[in-house]
Amino acid sequence: MYARTIQVRKRGTITLPATIREKYHLEEGDPITLVDLGEGVFLSPKRSLLPKLAQEIERLREKHAFQQKN
Repeated sequence: MYARTIQVRKRGTITLPATIREKYHLEEGDPITLVDLGEGVFLSPKRSLLPKLAQEIERLREKHAFQQKN
């Protein structure tokens, strides 16, 4: 796992570290999907996995909220 702090620049621009761009073969103009998780965001170049992942995260959040209420 890799964690690094990056800055949001003018007009909302962020720069991904070169090691990440190289690892995922990202080039200028490549699409990256952003998922708002409510308490943070998730960025991914793998669009095909994100809808499933987002649904599972939401299901778990709802389950956790339901369990806390009961």
